[in-house]
Amino acid sequence: MVVKVDHIGIAVSNLEETLKVYTDLLGLELHGTETVEEQKVKTAFLPVGDSEIELLESTAPDGPIAKFIEARGQGIQHIAFKVDDIEAALAELKAKGVRLIDEKPRYGAGGAKIAFLHPKATNGVLIELCQKG
Repeated sequence: MVVKVDHIGIAVSNLEETLKVYTDLLGLELHGTETVEEQKVKTAFLPVGDSEIELLESTAPDGPIAKFIEARGQGIQHIAFKVDDIEAALAELKAKGVRLIDEKPRYGAGGAKIAFLHPKATNGVLIELCQKG
C-alpha cells in the first residue's frame, strides 16, 4: 500500500521566518509555495532526497493549522505516505476498521489527492495518504 514517505508536515506561525531556517541554515532549496483555500493554509515545499518537508502556515484563525499551533505549538503536524491508489488504500483501511478523517480523497497542495487517518487510530500520529499525478 505505502510506497514511501512523501513528506513531513510542520506547522509554523510565520512561513517566511521559518523558511530562513531551512534555506539559509540547512541549505535546502524552496520548491515553491501554494495557498490551499479549502484547507485554510499556505504551504512551502523543500525537497530532501526522495521526500520533502512541507511547512504549513494557517491563513485563518479557525484553520486546522492555527488550531494545531494553539493546542500544541509549532512543530511536526503530520507524516504523509505516498500511495499509488488512494481510493483502494482508503477502502482497505476502512475494511480493517481503521478510523478515517477522510473516507474520500480531497484536494491537497500540488494537485495531490490526500486523505487523513484519525490520530486515535494511529497512536496519536496524524497520518496523511497522498497520491500525486
